[in-house]
Amino acid sequence: MQYARVTKIITALLVGICLAGCASSTKEKGPAILKKEDFKHYVEYFNRMEDENIQQAIPNEDSWEWMKANVPLFEAPQKNFEEIFYYRWWTLRKHIKETPVGYAMTEFLVERSYSDKYNLISCALGHHIYESRWLHNPKYLDGIVHTWYRGNDGKPMKKLDSFSSWTANALYNRFLVTGDSSFIIDMLPDLVAEYENWEKNRQRPDGLFWQIDVKDGMEESISGGRHVENVRPTINSYMYGNAKAIAKIARMKGDEDLAKKYEEKAEKQRERVHKNLWNQDRLFFETVKEEGGFAEVREAIGFIPWYFNLPKDENPYHAAWDQVTDQGGFMAPFGLTTAECRHPEFRTHGCCNCEWDGAVWPFATSQTLTAMANLFNNYDQSMVDEEDYFHHMNRYVESQYYRGRPYIGEYLDEKTGFWLKGDEERSRYYNHSTFNDMIITGLVGFRPRADEKIEVNPLVPEGKWDWFCLDNVKYEGDILTIFWDKTGEKYNKGKGLHVLINGKEIASSENLERIVAKK
Repeated sequence: MQYARVTKIITALLVGICLAGCASSTKEKGPAILKKEDFKHYVEYFNRMEDENIQQAIPNEDSWEWMKANVPLFEAPQKNFEEIFYYRWWTLRKHIKETPVGYAMTEFLVERSYSDKYNLISCALGHHIYESRWLHNPKYLDGIVHTWYRGNDGKPMKKLDSFSSWTANALYNRFLVTGDSSFIIDMLPDLVAEYENWEKNRQRPDGLFWQIDVKDGMEESISGGRHVENVRPTINSYMYGNAKAIAKIARMKGDEDLAKKYEEKAEKQRERVHKNLWNQDRLFFETVKEEGGFAEVREAIGFIPWYFNLPKDENPYHAAWDQVTDQGGFMAPFGLTTAECRHPEFRTHGCCNCEWDGAVWPFATSQTLTAMANLFNNYDQSMVDEEDYFHHMNRYVESQYYRGRPYIGEYLDEKTGFWLKGDEERSRYYNHSTFNDMIITGLVGFRPRADEKIEVNPLVPEGKWDWFCLDNVKYEGDILTIFWDKTGEKYNKGKGLHVLINGKEIASSENLERIVAKK
């Protein structure tokens, strides 16, 4: 009897220790510095600022609880950055849709005649994946991807290939955040089949890929047209990025033959882009016309090669970035234009006809600023600096307002900031770009890696902000916190730049500079 009593006491103590440990572990998995409730007021404002035109999987009334459970936290002294950060999560949530085959993500909330089943459009799928990879619950993005690739009686949706795609690249970069190798390896046959389909239908005998503008989601461009089969920097860069990703996924699976096959495809594609799409006279990657010869216009799509780290890290390629600080190039009062301002055909294709002849499109801004962040992190160049990056991020933030309220739409006038389809219901909450991914990986500078190291390289210029904090970032099952406190008086956890995992500091620096540390 006494032995049994002692056994019960020991068991109870062990259970208590376990429960205490579990409670401690749960606590450690939350944000280390910021408090979720401090940002609820943004959602309350968004919910009441206008009518809820369409409800999908997560209505406005559930938006705060959903965001509390799923999104990173961000605090900055420049409150418009902070407001748009939460606004973009709030709008992204609107596009998550439950279908008979699982979760999906829409581009427009309103029905479009040219969409696939469930009102799906594949044009911005790469953007959807890059942005949604930071959601804490993987079921949403898992479902979105599976719906696209297997939601048509086990086969891809009929219009998956209606638009150029960088999905394999996006999914590999999603893996870098989640660490879920089983999901990405399971998707490998789907991604290989998709790549082969593009080779079959869009690759020329010389190995280059062609695309009509509208199938790039870029209807009225200076370089081409809706029916012209030009060789564009878009699809040729996408195919390079996809081949590199497939090779990495194949190696994760242990399929060395497939990995080598796609590494070779990627390298050949890289050589083709350098040899054929670089206009040495204009120092820019440009579209080549169907009949031959350059289109002789610099367009924002010429920055896309850097989105995939394709260009060689040498001159003359760095020179292309001189155009983002040139008012005759792409620098306009309300953002980065889609064609160079100096061109005689700039903004000549008629208002409100999906103009990619110079108007500012968040789709393109996302690609260019992601490419620019890669430039700072992976290239040795002196054409642009952190001030230039911040300038364009600042313009991007400022552009995302309409009539004094947060707004994201299709495209806007580069001089006035007026949303050219702002009063059309189709444009409201347009899910065609990224923003929060660039706050995380660009401005704050968390760079997910495939090894056991944590890399942070903020692109906030010295002296711009005295403090900022990115918290509650779910990374491979842990919670990452990054904060900058110039004086140490904001967060009372020390001066400088600090990186924490589950509340424990793993690295710090007195300055805003690159940090690489073991996880």
